[in-house]
Amino acid sequence: MLEDLKPHIQELRKRLLISIAVLFVAFGVCFSFWEEIFAFIKMPLVSVLGSEVRGKFIASGMIEGIFIAMKSALFAALVISVPVIFWQVWIFVAPGLYKHEKKVVVPFVFFGTMMFFIGVVFSYYTVLPFLIKNVLLFGNNQFEAYITAENYFRFFIRLVIGFGIAFELPVLCYFLGKVGLITDKSLKDFFKYAIVLIFIIAAIIAPPDVISQILLAIPLTILYGISILVLKWTNPAPILIEELEEANKDDSKGQNEA
Repeated sequence: MLEDLKPHIQELRKRLLISIAVLFVAFGVCFSFWEEIFAFIKMPLVSVLGSEVRGKFIASGMIEGIFIAMKSALFAALVISVPVIFWQVWIFVAPGLYKHEKKVVVPFVFFGTMMFFIGVVFSYYTVLPFLIKNVLLFGNNQFEAYITAENYFRFFIRLVIGFGIAFELPVLCYFLGKVGLITDKSLKDFFKYAIVLIFIIAAIIAPPDVISQILLAIPLTILYGISILVLKWTNPAPILIEELEEANKDDSKGQNEA
């Protein structure tokens, strides 16, 4: 059994090494521009501090600036490397698929990358400013907010990367539908459990208040609905004989009444 798995493990290792190498090179380039990258990252917070919210943006440790520089470069490198990472994932999975299933390689890489960027942009320009403003405004007339760079960066990464990954749901469902693993009906049947999972994910990503979690859960629920529509077009569940007979009875009844 181990001998059978050995080629797959070697292939996985190769794909991981290529992804890490690309990420490392991108990190080296991005580190040269870490100040510009971090200025972009902190913009939603800085625009609120001093205007609508009383507070300051500070570094609490001697080497915090170094870690922030490295993390900023790593974040930018990860975003840049996303197309290559998706491509390597596909190359690893493709040998186990049929010829007609391999045709989704270009849509998978293209739409996977596009949806990740849409999730990042959506969270940065819509969700992040709203959350920052409303969370910091709470009790701001009683105390002044002192936000550390590390604390903000951790919040930023959880939110932005979390949304980028969450926006992959329609793409993932399209791929799974193409290979016949799920249908629109299976997603509809799982909907009540999906809502619970969505709110759990929102609770992990969002600040610990109900309003923020609801605001995060709404886009995720919409994405789930879009995934159902994607599957209805890609791999719709076959109509059961009982449902077809019931539909025919309803049509006959309507004609007789007319």
